[in-house]
Amino acid sequence: MALRKEILLFAISGVIGFVVDAGIVQALVRGFEFNPYGARVLSFLAAATTTWAFNRRYTFSGRSNGSKRRQLVRYLVAMACGFALNYGAYAACLALWPLVHEWPAIGVAAGSVAGAFVNFLSSKYWIFRAPKRAPG
Repeated sequence: MALRKEILLFAISGVIGFVVDAGIVQALVRGFEFNPYGARVLSFLAAATTTWAFNRRYTFSGRSNGSKRRQLVRYLVAMACGFALNYGAYAACLALWPLVHEWPAIGVAAGSVAGAFVNFLSSKYWIFRAPKRAPG
């Protein structure tokens, strides 16, 4: 039951992260004429910070030991692995479909699906792993 709850909350976090990611990339590309590749790096950092805060507070609450700063850095490093898949899918969408240049949020959606599994596993088993119990 606990695993299902974690997966559900992680999915909610992912939706929130997607809204942040897609909203920022869309605003930067369409509103400020940023390069869609560079805009995606900025939107990822904002989304990853948002999902870290949510996951720390809700998804993996009680497992958040250590300093927040160190945990955030570890989270960003771990998410970078998922982001490699995520960004690869995003870049492929940009290369294959001209529509994604107008609507980069489409590419963000494809990338989010690609990186979700890696991000969940790294969060559960590395960033927010349960504290080790003393032998007793």
